[in-house]
Amino acid sequence: MKANDNSQKDNLHPRNLHRSRYDFELLIKNCPELKAFVSINKYGIETIEFSDPLAVKALNKALLQTYYDIQNWDIPKNYLCPPIPGRADYIHYIADLLAESNNNQIPEGNSVLGLDIGTGVNLIYPILGNAIYNWSFVGTDIDKKAIENCSKIIEANPRLIDAISLQQQTESRFIFKNIIIPEDRFTFTMCNPPFHASAEEANKSASRKVSNLKEKRSTNPILNFGGHNAELWCNGGEIGFITQMIYESVKYGSQCLWFTTLVSKQENLSSIYKTLKKVNAVSVKTIEMSQGQKNSRIVAWSFLSEAEKKNFKI
Repeated sequence: MKANDNSQKDNLHPRNLHRSRYDFELLIKNCPELKAFVSINKYGIETIEFSDPLAVKALNKALLQTYYDIQNWDIPKNYLCPPIPGRADYIHYIADLLAESNNNQIPEGNSVLGLDIGTGVNLIYPILGNAIYNWSFVGTDIDKKAIENCSKIIEANPRLIDAISLQQQTESRFIFKNIIIPEDRFTFTMCNPPFHASAEEANKSASRKVSNLKEKRSTNPILNFGGHNAELWCNGGEIGFITQMIYESVKYGSQCLWFTTLVSKQENLSSIYKTLKKVNAVSVKTIEMSQGQKNSRIVAWSFLSEAEKKNFKI
């Protein structure tokens, strides 16, 4: 017998649609394939096995169909399948950040243009930003297969065609170069950078993650959210990627209201702040985030003065 559980996920953003436990009856109604993965846990509560990538993907499909009107969303095997609630939080916190330069009003509509660095095969940030606030996006990735899959998602959802464009980064050592051209003006950039500095480090993390989810040791680690090489690690790891991003952002400082990135590792913050000071960022903000037992944060920076921010067309 299943139990009723109306507990709130109070650590999620107040506007996040996923603060309550998942309504599996509604989700299965909209996405029948999810039913095969839903079971009753030892507390009598409906759930899925979050260490199973297929279960997580089915849950994502159901959430996207039910709450964001996205049909026929799919990703190839062994690529990141991101948890929707946490990704939605990043979008909501960016909305709050933009409101600060917009008379405390969250800007909505396609005049808000976001640049998603490393959009992956899942296209999740542009999908959510467009569904929630009707923003427009450019999604970039170095992986050709990721761009191809994102194109399929857009084609399967016609309302995304005019809202999201894609661009492959052809030189892996660059982030903004080749992407931002002189006439571009972005309201914000966003990024979920690779966490790890090597494939070995990523595999060790996967083992710990699955062990924690299953409450036992796993001898055959599977990343429950998947993960392809470029999504999980890069030379220099998270701090190397973000440092490169900061240095490149200087050149485009007048073309973007806010540059932002997720920072998973708190110990990287001091180095990030030093680099931002070195490049003379005018404004730096750190926004704390929390999903379940995981703590993260967004670091945002701008090269514009307060007057320039208010005059930046949103």
